[in-house]
Amino acid sequence: MHDEDQIPIWLFIGVILVIYGVLIFGAGLYALISPPPPDARVALFDLHADVWWGFFMTVIGLIYVVRFRPRHHAPRPPVHS
Repeated sequence: MHDEDQIPIWLFIGVILVIYGVLIFGAGLYALISPPPPDARVALFDLHADVWWGFFMTVIGLIYVVRFRPRHHAPRPPVHS
């Protein structure tokens, strides 16, 4: 088995970060559009941590996905000794 044929675990971690980031970012944007009533808000609601962390996770996940994506290399010619 060759290392070139294996898919790195970091690709899957990147995909998971992108999925979670998009979900958290979407939930944060929804909270911006229709905020909960003032008595039901969490502390520091005005900082919109879900928007920031969702964006951050999505960007980091995309970096991992691009960096560790599988690449198809042209087959090397056989080496004669």
